[in-house]
Amino acid sequence: MVWSMALRDCKVVILCGGQGTRLKEETEFRPKPMVEVGGRPLLWHIMKIHAHQGCDQFVLALGFKGHVIRDFFLNYRRQTADLTIRYGHGDRADTVRLHTPSDIAGWQVTLAETGELTNTGGRIFRLRDYLRDGTFLMTYGDGVADVDLEALLAHHRASGRLATVTGLQAQSRFGVLETDGQGGVERFREKPLLDSWISGGFFVLEPQVLEYLSEDCVFEQEPLRRLAEEGQLSVHQHSGFWKSIDTYREYLEINRMWDSGDRPWALWET
Repeated sequence: MVWSMALRDCKVVILCGGQGTRLKEETEFRPKPMVEVGGRPLLWHIMKIHAHQGCDQFVLALGFKGHVIRDFFLNYRRQTADLTIRYGHGDRADTVRLHTPSDIAGWQVTLAETGELTNTGGRIFRLRDYLRDGTFLMTYGDGVADVDLEALLAHHRASGRLATVTGLQAQSRFGVLETDGQGGVERFREKPLLDSWISGGFFVLEPQVLEYLSEDCVFEQEPLRRLAEEGQLSVHQHSGFWKSIDTYREYLEINRMWDSGDRPWALWET
């Protein structure tokens, strides 16, 4: 598929610095974006979603155990490719021949340290030197979706606003009872969709949004509130697949999905 040049020109910011405390079974020795799904880090899946649609310039905001992500990308080819090692004699150096083409060929990955305990808005603010040259995408290192990035960007351009968020229809955490007012139940609905919408991440942002940020602000609080109040925040409604991996139960669930072949976020496989 041929993607628009406008989409290809957008850098992708991924926030990778959180501690993932609710997933401590998997995050004791690695950051949450490096938790594996189907044998590859969750971060790799998020990047593949973007790269498949033409966005292959990534800026990763590192924090908690950021060295794990650095090591992954610095050694990616040698860790994933078939290779032949010829060991040298005496003072002759060993040589390594890589046989398998890289599945991330052409990607540009900027690894930027943004502080171990920095809040989300502060992380984006600290990336400002990489983001002043045009519209950029932003998402979190713990969620996957089959979001259509070209449609998302088109909606953002048409809105004329500084920021666009992908919106998801909220689902009730509980079954809903509709009663007759006399102690009887007329209808039971198991975890229905609600009328409200929630943020699914996957933002499009203009460089001017950086002016709403500070060294340690929480992006989802004051900056988004101000953008909304000033009429500078639009929402692109997404009715497809979306999943955040925030708990061990969700980690097990998404791996069961992968193993069963139920992988709606794996757009690169279609």
